[in-house]
Amino acid sequence: MSRFRSMLWLVPAVLIVVTGCQKPSTSSKTTTAANATSTASAEPTAVNGMPVVHLKRKQTGDTPQFLGMTILPGRGMNTFQITGYFPGLGKFHVLHAPTLEVANTKYYGTKTDAYGDDSFAFGGAFLVPYPNRILGKVSADKKTITTYWRGHKLVLPANWHNSAHPTENLHAMHGLILKENASNVKVKKTAEGEVLTADMPDAFKGQWISKTDLHFQISLEKDAIDAQITATNVGKEAEPISMAWHPYLRIPSGQHAQARLHVPGTMRAEINNYHDVFVTGKLMPVKGTRWDFLAPEGTPLDDGYLDDNWSHLQWKNGKLTVFVADPASNYKISEVGFTPHIHTIQVYSPPKAKFAVVEEQFNFADPFGKEWHGMNTGMYILKPGKSVTWHVQLQMSELHPTK
Repeated sequence: MSRFRSMLWLVPAVLIVVTGCQKPSTSSKTTTAANATSTASAEPTAVNGMPVVHLKRKQTGDTPQFLGMTILPGRGMNTFQITGYFPGLGKFHVLHAPTLEVANTKYYGTKTDAYGDDSFAFGGAFLVPYPNRILGKVSADKKTITTYWRGHKLVLPANWHNSAHPTENLHAMHGLILKENASNVKVKKTAEGEVLTADMPDAFKGQWISKTDLHFQISLEKDAIDAQITATNVGKEAEPISMAWHPYLRIPSGQHAQARLHVPGTMRAEINNYHDVFVTGKLMPVKGTRWDFLAPEGTPLDDGYLDDNWSHLQWKNGKLTVFVADPASNYKISEVGFTPHIHTIQVYSPPKAKFAVVEEQFNFADPFGKEWHGMNTGMYILKPGKSVTWHVQLQMSELHPTK
């Protein structure tokens, strides 16, 4: 789940160098859409001690297509940036993020990044083993929270808080791999592009119930960015697990109100407010409300605030499709889920933001919370020796095909 802070990092003008992002740079060296894929000489070749990986493919024709990816094996396999080509836009950045140089010097490794929180402030972080928030008893030093699952005690980083009051309502958010290193990183060329594989043995370092290995496969193809994570329980205890992606999908025109969102969910999890974003345990019908994004053509975002979770999802032909469309650019980007264990969709998009974050995840927020009164909250129960895979694609297309 994203947060108010993701807007705060946009305030310094020097941060944004890609045309169409939240605030144009005042620097004379602003990167334009035409040269957005070039790598500045000052950009790091390694982040958190691990080489940065750039997947690439050549443009073919004048149709919407993906051209490149920047992935950070030293930051939990974070998909930091995706480059695409789109008619009328040329080459452009698909994700909302600063340059890698700025991220690596102004954010990563700073005090606010103690638990890797800046991994989900921009770009596209992977969230494992729990997307969203987990509440519990806060420790005296305010560094951890304690909760329980089936009698098992879990002590998790208290890495997030009320967005208006940083010392209030501390809780855990967005998993345990935000700045973990991957290993066995390999890139292989394919007929359509390139594919990256990597491993994260014992990914949670004793902070979860059982020992768990993660395997990543991220593919760059003309028509899709394909992301798969496989979790394998190599320990002795059954454990709950969930996975998600946190991509800041840009609205290329920058016009938030006219952008359209389609979410195929008929129920929304009620929350207390948009500063805490704590679920109440009630599921509310969306039909006829401002959270109704069921229309096949999408519904305008207008100027409403979104940091909400939808459930009772409508699958079609084994696929779960959410999309963000930008009529002003004739642009549409879809997030397509293939894993039947995806039970909820979280969307974060504040008023006037030039992005929408779309997360297809297994679970409801605070999955161990008493407010759910024993309801199945979507966490997959992974038994020793067993595996589960989360699989999602990004697909780009014209909203109204011109050819």
